[in-house]
Amino acid sequence: MKIARYYNNNDIRLDEIPRPKIGPGELLVKVKKSGICGSDILEYYRLAKMKKLGVDNLILGHEIAGDIVEIGEGVKDFKVGDRVFVSHHVPCFDCHYCELGHHTACNLLHNTNFDPGGFAEYLRVPTVNIEKKGVYILDDDVSYEEGVFIEPLGCVCRAQRLANIKKGQTLLILGSGVSGLLHLMLAKAKGVEKVITTDISDYRLEKAKQFGADEAIHANDESISEVKKNNEGRSPDVVIVCTGALSAARQALDCAGPGSTIIFFAVPKPGINLEVPINDYWRNEITIMTSYGAAPQDLDDAYSIISSKKLSIVNLISHRYSIEKVQEAFNTVCDADNSLKVIIDFEMG
Repeated sequence: MKIARYYNNNDIRLDEIPRPKIGPGELLVKVKKSGICGSDILEYYRLAKMKKLGVDNLILGHEIAGDIVEIGEGVKDFKVGDRVFVSHHVPCFDCHYCELGHHTACNLLHNTNFDPGGFAEYLRVPTVNIEKKGVYILDDDVSYEEGVFIEPLGCVCRAQRLANIKKGQTLLILGSGVSGLLHLMLAKAKGVEKVITTDISDYRLEKAKQFGADEAIHANDESISEVKKNNEGRSPDVVIVCTGALSAARQALDCAGPGSTIIFFAVPKPGINLEVPINDYWRNEITIMTSYGAAPQDLDDAYSIISSKKLSIVNLISHRYSIEKVQEAFNTVCDADNSLKVIIDFEMG
């Protein structure tokens, strides 16, 4: 079967390996669509993982949808021909962190995956991913492309749930890439009063307007004053950081005002520390929080939203490539300026 091996952002090689063999309690899925996540091009993160594992390449990809083509002995509730989304990470539900609702801090979640990765024609779904609610059967009216968005939208659902985002608030989203636009779309669907977005790309700012942003502001030194000017002189109630740029992280800290919550949905590179004006934050009851990944509850919420057609989610797809053109696909994601969601379509020739 065909796979894409990741060596670095500029070196993605097409290769062939044997199709995975499944055992009892496992599934074999033929991948139809696979999205390229922003985390797939975090080169420092990927290279560090390779060094830790002692390997020189990875088979990435975790935003997938496909068909079950083989069932292992003892598997119940699934059948050959089921169209599915498979979550690559699953929590144990039993540890201290899971019991407190921090499912994405669970050790099991950080150490589960399917085999070999989403940029492969076939993947093996381990028993634990099945038993821990990691496989979703897609309804007939949910497309493979919509299935690709279950995981990224689930991550967004989690962040907004943890931050208790609701009507009457003003949101500031720093970064108008795919995650920023998903936050925008979900917030507007919840009836959030005003959503302001920023970015350095005119293309993405225009897309933000198309997807419902009340204001789309170019990210520069004047952004903070522009935000307040568009919010009756007030700081935003919630600031969501959707870019790893250090300037955005610092801007988030500067933008916060009385009662604000800052969500670090994306973070700068390791080793970078931020200086927090803690006295000001203490006096104004400002909250700083992080959100990582998605747990089954969040994936459930995402699937419900997608299946209900509340969001025109596939409109976020800007490019589709065959697996043979995987390097070109990664180049498009890395260039960023004129793209949103890029997917690998295994049905393309």
